[in-house]
Amino acid sequence: MPDLRSPASGPIRTARGSVAIVGGHVVPVASAPLDGATVLVEDGVVTAVGTDLAVPDGVRVLDATGRWVLPGFVEAHAHMGVAEEAEGWAGDDTNERTGPNGAALRAIDGINVEDEGFRDALVGGVTSAVVKPGSANPIGGRTVAVKTWGGRTVDEQVIRHDVSVKSALGENPKRVYGEQKKLPSTRLGVAAVIRTAFVEAQTYAAQRDAAAAKGEPFARDLGKETLAAVLAGELAWDQHTHRADDIATALRLADEFGYRLVVNHGTDAAAIADVLAERDVPVIFGPMFTSRSKVELRDRAIAHLGVLARAGVRVAITTDHPVVPVNFLVHQASLAVKEGLDRDTALRALTVNPASFLGLDDRVGALAPGLDGDVVVWSGDPLDVNARAEHVFITGTEVYTWDRTARGGLGAGRVRERAERFTS
Repeated sequence: MPDLRSPASGPIRTARGSVAIVGGHVVPVASAPLDGATVLVEDGVVTAVGTDLAVPDGVRVLDATGRWVLPGFVEAHAHMGVAEEAEGWAGDDTNERTGPNGAALRAIDGINVEDEGFRDALVGGVTSAVVKPGSANPIGGRTVAVKTWGGRTVDEQVIRHDVSVKSALGENPKRVYGEQKKLPSTRLGVAAVIRTAFVEAQTYAAQRDAAAAKGEPFARDLGKETLAAVLAGELAWDQHTHRADDIATALRLADEFGYRLVVNHGTDAAAIADVLAERDVPVIFGPMFTSRSKVELRDRAIAHLGVLARAGVRVAITTDHPVVPVNFLVHQASLAVKEGLDRDTALRALTVNPASFLGLDDRVGALAPGLDGDVVVWSGDPLDVNARAEHVFITGTEVYTWDRTARGGLGAGRVRERAERFTS
């Protein structure tokens, strides 16, 4: 019987390079900063971070004196590739609005790696992204973690298939199906769809396991298989929710079924920050550069991120690209610091925290031996709005370069395009 579940991780086929980035102010994030240090990447993997390191013969040396060196940022909630920019309906594969339970859907099946959003990510030092279905459905489908550049196909950019399932509470699903005069048209209905789907998945998993124990055939179901994986702890539950009352519903449902909850957006989560901290439920906060475009956003404030962090909630930051362009991820962090977020927490919210929430921290999110060689050299402190990503490496291969001498000294960025990706 074929296994209908996707593999845990994919083969990264981005050219795996070697480079020694020397002399910079290195911020590994997961450990203390180092001045005048070296980050050594060999065959796509970080092998050493420190001072007075010997560089092996034949390894390219990049002088980062006067620069800041950080791990590539992780965008924890994006729609790059499924919501293609400037393509209209033809490139919009974010939501399957024909049924409220999309557990069988997978974001990877709608990703176009040539979407401009992936190039924008490199400009902002974003080297990894978790691409998710949208929030039209109570259950939107499986997410996927990918590198933001490098594969001949999206499959070759996959960091991990089995990341999470997107779910939505609040206005979006009740509006979509309310306009169709069908369930769910209320918050009660949205919760009922989720609850019913999990009860059915529990029954399915019990019947599947019983059949397997007896060696009997069993009719597999992709949607129920996905939700059974959530119940087994193999996939996180990425819950789109803004208002505090909807977050309370998210907590209630998580208690009922025992799954691993990650709050996405959480723009009103500060109202119950103590509750989230007590339960150690992380929040992927944002997007921040938006208007109060609907009722559930009327209490949104950038300062709420600092409130959450000070209460002890583990936080990450999202642009919800293309709601806010992904290259502005770091600028959202800068404004959050301006509004009270601790600056070290801000850097963690772009790197180690999202990697940890979503089970990617064995690959990305910090500069440490054994992790992927995703390294960004900044012109200065990346939280300074004047700083630029000057060199972006994915698995040790330089995929974006800022040329300060271009355009008569105005400067210009250059992405390493498809035809060059697999050349030395």
